[in-house]
Amino acid sequence: MADDWVAALEAQREQMERASATDKVADALRTRIIEGDLRPGVRLSEERIGRALGVSRNTLREAFHLLGHEGLVVREFNRGVFVRSLGATDVRDLYAFRRVLETAAVRRLAERGGDLTAVRAAVDEGGRAAADGDWRALGSANMHFHAELTALAGIRRLDDAMRQVLAQMRLVFATMDDPRTFHQPYLAHNRELVELLDAGRWAEAEESLLAYLEAAESQLLTALAA
Repeated sequence: MADDWVAALEAQREQMERASATDKVADALRTRIIEGDLRPGVRLSEERIGRALGVSRNTLREAFHLLGHEGLVVREFNRGVFVRSLGATDVRDLYAFRRVLETAAVRRLAERGGDLTAVRAAVDEGGRAAADGDWRALGSANMHFHAELTALAGIRRLDDAMRQVLAQMRLVFATMDDPRTFHQPYLAHNRELVELLDAGRWAEAEESLLAYLEAAESQLLTALAA
């Protein structure tokens, strides 16, 4: 349903706290973008979101301002705030940044070790989504996989940066006419990458990750050009 994202925001209302309310509102909206509920071009109603989360208009506007700095929303004069649409330049920047973030996580894992349980769970989540033919859910599972991969580095600022990147990535993915064709091949890649990490084959894991990122970037740029 078109308004499912409002219900999802209402479900997050209990998580809201007075302290850092702006950050929590921004994170709630960012989460809905990452999960694919808020797509490019959607108008963000101050009244509806404020009511769903139980926050003031000033807090909401501050959250919009924060998300605007992250490149996720844009304010249009006399029209309101909208989820942003991204282009080819954004894709190139995002993938350049992802190469730095995600390979750093692999190298950090090689140095200090880590528990792959959450990464494996994201792969399993993707497998269930594919079996159900739920391609949007498969896209979400892929988001979760890369978030958990980055989390293996154990660096909170890296996690924060990755959440912003993944939110923008989800907006780019919305440009794909056939999400199944785009997302399904990467499920097998994610499984392969976990096995390489589990075996301690760090150089191969990094090479596999870079190959994945290059293929995905090329696919998205081709889709945008079309």
